[in-house]
Amino acid sequence: MPKQTYAAVRQAVAWCNRGGSISAEPRINDRIRVPEVRLVGPSGEQVGIVPLAKALELAQEYDLDLVEVAANARPPVCKLMDYGKFKYESAMKAREARKNQAHTVIKEMKLRPKIDPHDYDTKKGHVVRFLKQGDKVKITIMFRGREQSRPELGYRLLQRLAEDVQELGFVESNPKQDGRNMIMVLGPHKKKTEAMAEAREAQAARKAERQGVSSVEEPAEEPAEA
Repeated sequence: MPKQTYAAVRQAVAWCNRGGSISAEPRINDRIRVPEVRLVGPSGEQVGIVPLAKALELAQEYDLDLVEVAANARPPVCKLMDYGKFKYESAMKAREARKNQAHTVIKEMKLRPKIDPHDYDTKKGHVVRFLKQGDKVKITIMFRGREQSRPELGYRLLQRLAEDVQELGFVESNPKQDGRNMIMVLGPHKKKTEAMAEAREAQAARKAERQGVSSVEEPAEEPAEA
């Protein structure tokens, strides 16, 4: 067997055994236009090189489709499978993968250098929530008027905030002056995927707890005395 054909067959068989996805719509059944194919059975077993008519006959006997999985091999490699079911399962896997895909988001929080304690605690609470969700936070100190001559006020405020949330995040980008603003970026210790998984577990736990409470039967009332 030529090396190129052997490599294509090995790739196709590996694809069949692990249930890989088809990158483009393959040719199936009567759309396959070759005199013979290298056939792979429903369970990934090697059937061998057979005439196309024989492969189509076997597909009918198994009530399956003949799907071309390696068109560049000589002869092409085809597999017996339920193509409709395969497409459905592949679409569901792709949907689940997109659902679990983690996108790093950069949140932004703006502060004034002379922020009062209550507003600081509120802003810090938002930063804590963002870091727990696995998001980065861009902290912007806005200077106005004469405040621009006191950049150390903003620097100290950013240092204070970084120390207050150090258990959840770290300074990814040190404070730097940008015009009238001073900017610092905090990164979360937890990855986005970990934060999402923990959030799902917590939601499932709360749901189970609510169901457990609702399933508790109330004690029956005692019958009234005659």
